[in-house]
Amino acid sequence: MMAAEYKVLRIVEMTRISEMEGLERYYRHSILTKGGTKLTVDISEKDFLAEKAAPILLKKAVEADKILGL
Repeated sequence: MMAAEYKVLRIVEMTRISEMEGLERYYRHSILTKGGTKLTVDISEKDFLAEKAAPILLKKAVEADKILGL
């Protein structure tokens, strides 16, 4: 994991109504990328583990900084 690519600023547990499963829980991560972009990334409850969430956050951070560089 390249933690220097982003910093997690905040995590908020949220719920929503799912058409298939009733109530579902997810986690909204506010991150700050290396390039200075602030964004939010929603991660499902099943992916709310460090080893699963880190690649998701890294991918979003890298993509956001690439777009910022356009």
